[in-house]
Amino acid sequence: MRFRDLHFRDRPLVLPNAWDFASGAALVQAGFPAIGTTSLGVAAAAGKPDATGGTREETLALARALSRLPVPVTVDVEGGFSDRAADVAGLVAELASLGIAGINLEDGRPDGTLAPLDHQTAVIAAVKRAAPGVFLNARTDTFWLGVPDREETLRRARAFAAAGADGVFVPGIVEDADIRAVLEAAGVPLNVLYLPGRTEYSRLARLGVHRVSTGSLLFRTALQATVAAALDVTGEDGSRPAPSYGDVQRLVGDR
Repeated sequence: MRFRDLHFRDRPLVLPNAWDFASGAALVQAGFPAIGTTSLGVAAAAGKPDATGGTREETLALARALSRLPVPVTVDVEGGFSDRAADVAGLVAELASLGIAGINLEDGRPDGTLAPLDHQTAVIAAVKRAAPGVFLNARTDTFWLGVPDREETLRRARAFAAAGADGVFVPGIVEDADIRAVLEAAGVPLNVLYLPGRTEYSRLARLGVHRVSTGSLLFRTALQATVAAALDVTGEDGSRPAPSYGDVQRLVGDR
């Protein structure tokens, strides 16, 4: 089944996000029909902070490795690792040559702002010209940056779809009314980030969401389990919550 087709089944596609070949292979063995990557996991595993555009080579190396898997793979390329549309398009064309089925391309910038809309739509259009067969999941950080903005989200969702995006990703969106509004406005598959206790899978399915991603959750849970197992050897109590996204960023940044 083609990756695009997985977005149009009776229930949302659950897309778990891997950070290395072993985690990807384990998720395939568990039966998931497609996998993605997590930029936080890829960056932190390399000792680098996430969302700063510094992991282009690590992202490409992981894509080459994951392309060996027998399921579609979609790769988080952050903002494309360049401000030049031609560079981003070239990167995605290279990923397509490896057999990568999709990408996430975000409009959030390292300084906490959003890329200008005309710039982002130009990048999306350039990518689709260079790699038309790659499923481009256009991410907007209108909710993720901490000040939810429904109207700007709808404006960007419409513009991204018009520029050629195959899907729209709005991490941080939670409320039913917001989700319904984006579904209606975008006209392309909607991806929602799974947030424990806030975005229940059954509710997202009822709303008509097409794809549910785990983001960095699996990577952060793996860190939690690693520390717990090590402490268990010493006889200490290893029970503690999984580190947050910010915790991992600080862990890497402190080194």
